[in-house]
Amino acid sequence: MSRDASELARRLAREAEAVCRQYLSNGRREGRYWLIGDVQNTPGRSLFVRLYESPKGPAGKWTDAATGEHGDLLDIIRERLALRDFRDVANEARRFLNLPRSSPEPSLNPLRPAVPRGSREAARRLFAISRPIEGTLVEHYLQRRRIGAVHHGDSLRHQPRCYYHGPDDDLPPEIWPAMIACVTDIEGLITGVHRTWLDPEGFGPSRLGKAPIETPRRAMGDLLGNAVRFGVANDVLVAGEGLETMLSLRCVLPTMPMAAALSASHLAALLFPPTLRRLYIACDADEAGMGAAAALTSRADKAGIEAFALSPRLGDFNEDLRALGLKELRAAVRTQLTPQDVARFLP
Repeated sequence: MSRDASELARRLAREAEAVCRQYLSNGRREGRYWLIGDVQNTPGRSLFVRLYESPKGPAGKWTDAATGEHGDLLDIIRERLALRDFRDVANEARRFLNLPRSSPEPSLNPLRPAVPRGSREAARRLFAISRPIEGTLVEHYLQRRRIGAVHHGDSLRHQPRCYYHGPDDDLPPEIWPAMIACVTDIEGLITGVHRTWLDPEGFGPSRLGKAPIETPRRAMGDLLGNAVRFGVANDVLVAGEGLETMLSLRCVLPTMPMAAALSASHLAALLFPPTLRRLYIACDADEAGMGAAAALTSRADKAGIEAFALSPRLGDFNEDLRALGLKELRAAVRTQLTPQDVARFLP
């Protein structure tokens, strides 16, 4: 480790608890340690950060008992913000510690972004700098869609200032608030994000809160085979297209793992967890949705996975929730589940 890195790591270690509260906000202090699920701020207890120097080691060191990974607080900053250059990590550490930033290296193009727009790295960075949805416009937007209890884990976040690039690249981007959903692979690693731009004032019935722009929904990063996941799938999974569709089903089945593939073509290509034994496919009632469901059913059959269709009465399950209400949606879904899953997942 360079002298500069060692000095920054030591300074951060003296503020270890403050660092954890800033970058690992979903964790909590227990005794002399900060406990969290992983370096991506997932709730849990497998990763522990030592807050004070002890005979067991110096402050600021962390270990993930689930993966064996370990490091210092600079590594936490790097992973949480998806930073690749040490210069960016050091500048973020200096910002946190209120120290002067290092001088930027000369660049032929000083306006070039740190990571390519639309890349996996850009997606991870956007998700890392976004906020929890509780009490935000995102929560209000979902409530307008009758999704009152948002059982999302940490898959959704709120970004109050999200760039929207229109068709003319010569014009500066617009800035709108957005719902940010992280796309992950079957190992849980972030590969992309989905953005839904929102209008803080326009909650009319036609758009239900989406911003008045040409394409208020866009994804970036690596999507093929991956999905926005609600819960961790083991032997049972519900897969469908849209975020609101799957969140509507989570209102009925809050503990059943679900995956939103974000489009019909991506639903057809969804990769299966190796332990999956039973797959429910939430099929949108249109030609593309039914075609994707048929393709996914065929792939599941070949993999030895039982596949069952979950069919809405209207266009999709969010339409059902808004038109029919939660009680009637629960009754309709109950008839489409196997008896063991009714007993296991329906409250």
